[in-house]
Amino acid sequence: MNMTHYMSLLAENQPWNLIIFMVIPVVCAEFLTITEFFIIFNKIKSGGLRTLNKIVGIFAGFYFTGIFVYLFNNAVIPLTQSGGWHTWVDQVAVGFYLSGVIALLPIALMELGIIFKNKSDDEKMKIHFILISIFLIVAHIAMIFGMVDPSIINDMSDMDHMKM
Repeated sequence: MNMTHYMSLLAENQPWNLIIFMVIPVVCAEFLTITEFFIIFNKIKSGGLRTLNKIVGIFAGFYFTGIFVYLFNNAVIPLTQSGGWHTWVDQVAVGFYLSGVIALLPIALMELGIIFKNKSDDEKMKIHFILISIFLIVAHIAMIFGMVDPSIINDMSDMDHMKM
């Protein structure tokens, strides 16, 4: 079966690529989502849960930014230059996965007080919740398209099976 580069990346170098590129970012996002519900519904402004949420938000934002830079330089640019994409489905999967940086990096920057400094605590909680929701949506779109066999879109017999 032919795979998108997204799935190839996760399938190679088991279990490390799966842990590095999927488990760590998704567990962080799920942790942020769950703690976000407790923080919002209980209007928690400080304390252990809020501190842990802040630490995970900072870590996730910078961790995923590192993934973005690494994959952009080592996968997106080479695949684009060589024409190695496995149809538009492959591009959607990788593109949506990498677009997660648009949601996670601002969370880290907000938690560090670099952006949204003049927003109230309630406004920041709302922005935080929206950003983590965006990440979960784009990550799930990436997973869905990443699992599609690109050969159902186009016969891939003439394509090089490049590895990331």
